[in-house]
Amino acid sequence: MQKAYDIAVIGSGFSGALFSMAARRLGLSVLLLERDTHPRFAIGESTSPLTNLLIEELAKRFDLPRLLPLTTYGAWQREYPGIACGLKRGFTYFEQCKDRPYRHSSDRSTQLLVAASPDDDNADTHWFRADVDAFLVEEAIATGAVYHDHTRITELERIDNVWHLTLQSTKAEDQTFSASAKLLIDASGPRGFLSRRFDLPESAFPDYPKTQALYSHFTDVARCEDTIDFDCTKSQNHGLALFSADALAEDMPPYAVDDAAVHHVFDGGWMWLLRFNNGITSAGFACTDDFAREIGLARTGIEGSQSTDSIKGTTAELEAVWSRFLKRFPSIEKQFAGAKLVRPLIHAPRLAYRTRQAAGAGWAMLPSAAAFIDPLFSTGFPLTLLGIGRLLSLLESHWNCLDFDDRLRCYGETTLAEADSTAEFIGGCYRAMHSFPLFSALSMFYFAAASYSEMARRFDRAHLAPGFLAAGHKEFRAGLTHCLSLLPDANSAPSAQEIDRFVAAVVGHCACLNIAGLCDPSKRNWYGVDLKDVVDGAELLGMTPEQVRRIIAAADWAAGCKI
Repeated sequence: MQKAYDIAVIGSGFSGALFSMAARRLGLSVLLLERDTHPRFAIGESTSPLTNLLIEELAKRFDLPRLLPLTTYGAWQREYPGIACGLKRGFTYFEQCKDRPYRHSSDRSTQLLVAASPDDDNADTHWFRADVDAFLVEEAIATGAVYHDHTRITELERIDNVWHLTLQSTKAEDQTFSASAKLLIDASGPRGFLSRRFDLPESAFPDYPKTQALYSHFTDVARCEDTIDFDCTKSQNHGLALFSADALAEDMPPYAVDDAAVHHVFDGGWMWLLRFNNGITSAGFACTDDFAREIGLARTGIEGSQSTDSIKGTTAELEAVWSRFLKRFPSIEKQFAGAKLVRPLIHAPRLAYRTRQAAGAGWAMLPSAAAFIDPLFSTGFPLTLLGIGRLLSLLESHWNCLDFDDRLRCYGETTLAEADSTAEFIGGCYRAMHSFPLFSALSMFYFAAASYSEMARRFDRAHLAPGFLAAGHKEFRAGLTHCLSLLPDANSAPSAQEIDRFVAAVVGHCACLNIAGLCDPSKRNWYGVDLKDVVDGAELLGMTPEQVRRIIAAADWAAGCKI
């Protein structure tokens, strides 16, 4: 075994593997360590247009062509049919009220559909992480990373700017070996290895609710379109209508509602459903501690625990909680009537996590290890990929420079600042979940920033939307902060006037980045992909409509789109 490395990466999930293979392309030696093995279950499964664009940029920048098929559903199916994934055409949201079936509204105010792609071939994906992570580790090994699984770090010491590691194989307890590295990268997840080894304190997100999650993988989960009656005239007594016959004759949704990240939003939390093409569905709910107490989740013996580690609890207790959750929402219960657990339910008693320090002399955490907020809006992947890109730029330009450690600390500060700004938005979404119109309106900040950031990068204007969710765009961020301050009290139903005022404020403050035709009342909460909106918003990108039209017409990613 080679003993001296440039970098030791701790954790071989998607982020650790991606970082390792890119670092190898920079000519650096990499030791990739894993305490478990692959394939294995992992949460964090749904991508987005920005996620896939960042992977595409990474693949092209570091000559990693085998990553490119992972960036669209069509290419994935053609190149890697044996790696399970799911079709994600967009983001689907339904309002769910406790003890009441889903109720369709003619103005579609109880649902929100936002497309992320114009067709299946160019669509985003859900990652079946057991397959994807195993594939990425093999790719990292193929680039020359030295990989050891079933391995623990028993001793760690830094001498003369070099980390010395004593490693032990958990397959053979008497097998120990040593290695050294100039840089440690922690990709082991929230409250991971370096957080524990350095005893780093946590720093809670300001004004963020305490939340928990319960989740697993299932088979035989019915589709929304099969369990929610489409005919209002036949469903008025039980309220399960989604679209009336007249609405279907007038227009169709921008995509099949289940071919997406499906969200059931309720007062106190939300549920996700992600369908894979191997028959498995990832499902779970994230909720406030108050709602958890309502359904008895806090009575599983860990009430008040500050641990962010996922735990199994007792199977009977957690399955009873799951059943109580389903019974609170009749339409969801109907969807899961025939569902079967693939693996035991997992309870995360404290979902959000933030370290107080994400980097220091000779070490850095990837964003996935430095902070975790919530799966809502699939923010984990792009936050982590942006951080990986920054670290790789630092390695390219300042490796072995005297100010490298100072720049690592700056990276850490940026990582935590992006997590803070994301948590500010997600915390606001939780405060709005008691009123679906408020939640739908507030979500426009995410979709405006995400679509603008994607297009800015595609038109080589990434500087116009600095940071995740345009965190560095002063006008946009000020508008978001202002709208969050306008949210009505969550303890009572907002009046129509309060909702109208809030929606008007969102429309005004999103306008500076709105190139996706969002906030248009005539669309009644259905937003398809129409690149004409990008052409019409060319000025927001510092371009002319003709310039935008010409680039779109020649772009592979826009093939088949009419403008």
